[in-house]
Formats: sequence, C-alpha cells, structure tokens
Amino acid sequence: MAEALQQPQLNQKNNRTSRMRELGIDIETYSSEDLKTAGVYKYVQAPDFEILLFAYSVDNGPVEIVDLASNEALPDDIYNALTDPAVLKTAHNANFERTCITAFFGIETDPAQWECTMVRVSMLGLPLSLDHASKVLRLNVEKNAAGKALIKYFSVPCKPTKVNGGRSRNLPHHAPEKWEMFKTYCIGDVVVEQSLREKTKFFQIPTAEKKLWNLDQKINDRGIVMDPVLISNAIRFDAIAKEKMTKEAIEITGLSNPNSAEQLKKWLTAEMEEEVDSLKKENLPVLLFSASSDHVKRVLELRSELSKTSVKKYRGMQKAIGEDNRVRGLFQFYGANRTGRWGGRLIQPQNLRKNDLRDLDLARKLVRAGELDATELSFGIPDTLSQLIRTAFTASEGNELLVADFSAIEARVIAWLAGEQWKIDVFNTHGKIYEAAGAQMFKVPIESITKGSKLRDKSKISELALGYQGGVAALIKMGALRMGLEEAELKPLVALWRNANPNIVRYWYKVEDAAAQAVSEPGSVVRLNNISFKVEHNFLFITLPSGRRLAYVRPKLKPGQFGKDMIVYEGMDQTTKQWKPQETYGGKLVENIVQATSRDILGEALLKVDAAGYDIVLHVHDEIAVDHKAGTDELKNIISLMSSPLSWTKGLPLNAEGYSTFYYKKD
Repeated sequence: MAEALQQPQLNQKNNRTSRMRELGIDIETYSSEDLKTAGVYKYVQAPDFEILLFAYSVDNGPVEIVDLASNEALPDDIYNALTDPAVLKTAHNANFERTCITAFFGIETDPAQWECTMVRVSMLGLPLSLDHASKVLRLNVEKNAAGKALIKYFSVPCKPTKVNGGRSRNLPHHAPEKWEMFKTYCIGDVVVEQSLREKTKFFQIPTAEKKLWNLDQKINDRGIVMDPVLISNAIRFDAIAKEKMTKEAIEITGLSNPNSAEQLKKWLTAEMEEEVDSLKKENLPVLLFSASSDHVKRVLELRSELSKTSVKKYRGMQKAIGEDNRVRGLFQFYGANRTGRWGGRLIQPQNLRKNDLRDLDLARKLVRAGELDATELSFGIPDTLSQLIRTAFTASEGNELLVADFSAIEARVIAWLAGEQWKIDVFNTHGKIYEAAGAQMFKVPIESITKGSKLRDKSKISELALGYQGGVAALIKMGALRMGLEEAELKPLVALWRNANPNIVRYWYKVEDAAAQAVSEPGSVVRLNNISFKVEHNFLFITLPSGRRLAYVRPKLKPGQFGKDMIVYEGMDQTTKQWKPQETYGGKLVENIVQATSRDILGEALLKVDAAGYDIVLHVHDEIAVDHKAGTDELKNIISLMSSPLSWTKGLPLNAEGYSTFYYKKD
C-alpha cells in the first residue's frame, strides 16, 4: 500500500501587504484514476487524490511554489485569494485547476473569478496546448521537455516490483533529485503561462464569452446522469456477439485472425480475383456490391459488424461515470478554434449515432433486462447497441429531458448573411427548404417535390453539401453515390444548385475578396454587410454579426491559380495534426463564418435558457437538453426562448423544435 501524504495546513504567518489583483496558478497532482479516460471530475473523486505542488505568481511577479506533498503550508493570503472575487485566478486549462482546488481544499471556486489561458489562445486561432502555443508565438521561454516523464513518475500509480520494494506509488523521498526537477517543471509552467498572457495582452476575452465560459463550467460541473445497467449490459452483449461473429468468420475463411485487415485483404483478393487494398468503412459497401459469392458477402457483412465502435463509447462511459452515476466534463469550451464551437471530451457527445430502430423503447428495455437472445432475435446486436448509445444519457430521478434544437440553422444563417431572399421567405413561411430548393433548382411546382421522391433527394443532398463552394467531391462525401445517384448526375446538380442560389455564390467571392484586401492592407477595416475584416498584430480578424472575432494566424497572400492571389495562414492540419501553412478560399471562410455565427446563436440561447432557471445537461451544435421535473409543460417556453430574435439577428428567421423524453435520443 502506498504511503499516505498529509493534508497541508495553512500558513497564517505569510501575508502580503499589497492588494492582489491576479493569481497565476499551476498545480501537479496525484490520483489512481486515469485522467485521460476518467476525466478530471472522476479523477478528483479518487480517495487518494491530492495536490502535490502548487506554483503561483502574484500580479505577474516571481513564481513561488508550495510543496504540499512535503507538508509545506499554502500561505493564507493565497488560500484566501482562491475565493476572493477581487482576485482574478488564471491557469491554462483552468477547469483542471479549478476542479482540483475545489475537491482538495473543500472550497467553492466560482468560475466567474477565473480566466482560462487556453480559451484565449484558442480564440486567437492558436494551438490549445501550452507548449505548442508558446512555440507558435515564439516565446523566449518554453515548457520543460522532461515534464511528461516526471508526471508519469510522481502523478500516476507505478507497477510494484522487487526493485521498488513492491510500492504502487512514487513519493518525493523515493527520488529527491527528480522531485526537485518536478518542482522546477511546475514553476516553469507558470512562467510560460505568464509569458503567453503578456504576449497576447492585446487580446482580451470579450465579456460575452466570459459569461459563456462561466456557464460552460457550470454545465460541466453539473454533468448528466448515465444508465450504468444499460452500459454494462451493452458491453457484455458486445463481447458475446463479437466472439460469435469472429468464430463464424474463422469457419468461413480459415484465417487465424479474421479481424486482421492484412489477413482479410489477402483472403478477399484471392476470393474475388481482384486487388482489395482497403477495408475502410466507406469502401465496404462497394466491396459488398461487387461480391459474387454468398460466403464473401457474409464475411464482408461480419467485417462491417465487427468494426462498429459502439462498445468503445460504452467503455468510455463506464470509465467516466462518477460516484453519483453522472458523467461530468463532456464539453471543451472553444474546442474548435476556427469557429468557437465546443469540443467533445471523454464520450464525444457531438458524434453520437442517430436512432432509426422500429421500436427504440423495446430494444432499450431488452438490453437493460439482459435479454441477449430476445435482443438478437428482434433487432440484432452490434447495430442495436450502436443506436442505443444516446439512450445511455438519462434524466435524473423524477425528471425528464427536454430537448430542443434549431431548425436548419446553418441554412438559415447562410441565406441571411448572403441575402438569398427566396430562402429567407421559405423559412419565414412553410419552412420546407428541401422542397422549395427542388422547385427552385428544377423549375417545377413545389407540390411535385414530395418526401421520398428523387427530386427531393437531389435537392436535399445539394443543400447539405454545396453551401460552402463544394462541388462533385462534396456531394460524394455527403453520400450522393450511396443514396443511388449516378456520378454523371453530380456535375449538372452542382450547376443547378448554384444557379438557384446566385447570392450565396456571389457571397463566397465577396468574402474572399474582402479578406484578401484586409491582408494586403494591414490595419484597414474592410466591411461586408454585417461582418468586417482587419489584420492587426499579425492576425486576420473577422468580426461576426455578434461582435465576436475569428482569428487567423500570420495571414499572407501568395500567387494562386488563374492569376489570383490565395490567402494563406498558419494553422493545424486536420489530417496530419501538424502546425503548417493552410490555404483558404471564399467558401471555406464562409463555412467558418456561418458555423461560428450559428454557434453564437446557440451560445445566447444557452445563456437565456440557463437564466430562466433550467438545468442544462447537454448541448450539441444546434441542440440543448435540460433536466427538468417530469410532467411540467416547460418545453414550449424553452423553444420560445431559443426562437426569439437577438439584438444582432434582425431579419434572421429562427425556429426551434423539441420533445420530452426520459432518455436521450434523436427524435
């Protein structure tokens, strides 16, 4: 058993006479819970959780450190500052520091008293990590590269061995030299954070965003109730089903491991007499279509079922569930720095599978009851488990979830920004955008565009895929071929959509020209209707209708195709995850602007719903879910709050729809 460290006492003798304004903080901690998979809220619930080191800087002064693990006492003025509303507490990824301090010292930490440097760098289009952001900003200080090894040594359990005396944890006295290095590392993080704040002092997080971050912390602190019975049964069902399917695949193929992509590709190549070089999800339908024998088709079907990742979600849920069956910390504020959208953490609520089971409630009841055979007979296992992931999120006892989402928010926003009036008229009246788009594109009466018709399918996928200057490739990526369209139909479809939306098409080029002009004339403001562009401090800022600004690092122009300059900025490559020059164009900038504006509309809705006294537990892009007493008729009020116009959305028709449920689903 690991040796226990004592809870520190406060040092009542160390008081500063000057009034403190800011307190920069970095801490090092220990817990037997895995921070990456459990999240910080469960991490601090572990009985052995503690803060080991507490480094701080008062008003950007010299960094001091308190060795709590060695029973040093936190100065009383620093302790008092943790709850003093007159003192701004700062940290990089402040949610971690705030949550750990709350748990360790047993005090309330008001998010309104904190500022997160990670939010600031994200709002500037910089990498979220302290180390990476400092390198991109070319600070003259940087994080200690030895930090990861020291964290592994002191902050996580170790494997008991004969050499270490069978201990499961490393304490300071086990490696005094490493401990001193760990203290230096902790101090260094505060130094880097303070340098980063100084370098970016020209940019202040807007008041509206601070309010939204405060609410984000409140939502993360609250969490959402999960169904542990459903989760554990789903994991068990998945293991049994996969064992059965693997056995069947072995019997058909004779392979030692049919889950091996390399083994299976060789087998399929021999059976199909054609080269099979990829078993990626998007390629399986093509292989199934060309499979000539039943046994090959069955193997491909098994591969598709075995590759489903639903059980990973359930295992993630199980690891992150806290003592009260809630999962907390699901949302990363400003996780997407191109738009400001939230990032998903732990379970990634942004990419949950939709439900289309014929009887979702029955399937859920069978899994909860542990009825494996009945579930398999009635619905099948892997696909059913995948569709039930959403339903693991539930209302608390005696409550129900009230779920409301904005209707076609991006389509409304782009039409509003670009002045595509026929679309605005549709949203102001019947709202049947796919039918109206079909009528506009194909020059037929709207009554002839019916649900399930070929023309509606074409207009729908065009609306979903082509708004941001996409072409044939965008239609294919959206699933045009999978829905039965021929490739020869796609190019004409692009032309039809663009002809029907001339103002949106013009808007792409207007945005690109305005951005390029701003880059070529640093310091000048280029206005385009209700947005504007300006380069300052080597950032291209796009001011949105809400007043929030998007940022692009070190923009410049370089010669492009057709004799026109192309806009280039520095950013994270989403494929390689490397920081490198990124090319952009009108449609891509419009996509950023539209999604960012939609995010701001959701943000204001979250603030209004919270101010009305509702407990928000989930939000995903255009959707809000609150946990509220069952049997009350509050859904209409939430929809009304979301649909009401904002001070900066004049002329934008907003609409929301919703439903009540005891478990989360896609209605």
